[in-house]
Amino acid sequence: MAEVTTTQNPLAPRRGKRVKGEGGRVVATIGVGSNVGDRKLNILRALNMLTLTRGIHVSNVSTLVETKALGPIRDQPDFLNGVVKVETVLSPFELLDQLLFIEARLGRVRHQRLGPRIIDLDILLYGDETIDHPRLKIPHPEILHRPFVQAALVELQQQTPSPCTLSPKGARGIKGDKRL
Repeated sequence: MAEVTTTQNPLAPRRGKRVKGEGGRVVATIGVGSNVGDRKLNILRALNMLTLTRGIHVSNVSTLVETKALGPIRDQPDFLNGVVKVETVLSPFELLDQLLFIEARLGRVRHQRLGPRIIDLDILLYGDETIDHPRLKIPHPEILHRPFVQAALVELQQQTPSPCTLSPKGARGIKGDKRL
């Protein structure tokens, strides 16, 4: 059986840092990215599905940033990436399962590790939890290797919580080599 290292049982609902006055909700951040098809539309669809998911409240979305592919497969289209701040009553593994469900509904097929993808949703942080499990690692091990994630986390920390507005122009706009 795989070892789970966490401050509490990772399957238990409502854990991690509580949102003041929100009765057991946990603040989590989710990385979102796409490099296949209409990247912005793919991200907006994923954000819409997140807002419709029971137990998840999208509180803020970072600026979307265009980045080159990182990792061993560099010959692929550029990514459009951002970070979403949510409040959730779901456990880390329940949240993961919801993200995988959204990816599948949007057409993600895992042909090649770190290859092109229509949508990518990763839990970056979940409250103050640390989890080391074959299915899930929190904090996400690539945070320190992804400058756009670090910048987005700082941006979200500085933002005043506001309702997420989804539009064809993007959640907060786009930075990077190209404006879309």
